[in-house]
Amino acid sequence: MQTDLDAYFQHLRSERHVSPHTLDAYRRDLIKVMGYCQKQQLGQWSELKSAHVRQLVAEQHRQGQSSRSLARLLSSLRGLYRYLNQEGRCAYDPAAGISAPKGEKRLPRLLDTDRAMQLLDGGIEDDFIGHRDHAMLELFYSSGLRLAELIGLNLDQLDVPAGLVHVHGKGNKERVLPIGRKAREALQAWLPLRTLSNPADGAVFVSQQGRRLGARAVQLRVRQAGVRELGQHLHPHMLRHSFASHVLESSQDLRSVQEMLGHADIGTTQIYTHLDFQHLAKVYDQAHPRAKRKQDSDP
Repeated sequence: MQTDLDAYFQHLRSERHVSPHTLDAYRRDLIKVMGYCQKQQLGQWSELKSAHVRQLVAEQHRQGQSSRSLARLLSSLRGLYRYLNQEGRCAYDPAAGISAPKGEKRLPRLLDTDRAMQLLDGGIEDDFIGHRDHAMLELFYSSGLRLAELIGLNLDQLDVPAGLVHVHGKGNKERVLPIGRKAREALQAWLPLRTLSNPADGAVFVSQQGRRLGARAVQLRVRQAGVRELGQHLHPHMLRHSFASHVLESSQDLRSVQEMLGHADIGTTQIYTHLDFQHLAKVYDQAHPRAKRKQDSDP
């Protein structure tokens, strides 16, 4: 079973070009399934049946695993069996038709427009790190990049004068995104300073030693900016969520937001319509004369 897993992970790296973060998630899920198989004394992936998968999901659910985590585990398992079927190692998918228990749908956290402006218009230290971090924040919010897309970004993917960035997203699918005026200005201030570090490769965002920034470093810098400018926790995906919600709120064009985010399924993008409705409902409650709540002093 381990040999099949190793071959599958190599397939994901070399042919599917999945990100290291995604690969780690698949590995954690499938090692968990393999541990279950060993406890059930199953020696081959072809011996795992749908009843086993249902039992595993039920066990994990009782142990407190979220619906989202279980859905990802099932997705990882289905991906493995697609590969095994293609390789002739198995003729069925034991996870087919099995769904994770439904959990409470949590809406993504984001910044409202005023808080986003407060973050990005804060004081910028006129040095290497200050301009680099400001350019990262602006690009996250301007173009809705994923963390993996930003840290993987190279100079040849940027066309700052034209205001475009070519992004390699999930499954190595490319999409072309606009870069807003403020983000272009931030990049123009950062890129000359970048060369001072004698960069090791074409990475857009590098450390003072010239090495490409990793995910943890970017998460730390974003978190520190959130505390410094907003007094709150902030992570890169909150800026992506904010980008999506604010564009949808202004344009009402769900398909365009889907394309900009790189979502394969428009159902994934529709979560932002719920956020937009929450905003509209709040405005309604505050503005409509028959919806306003009575003040405590009202008789």
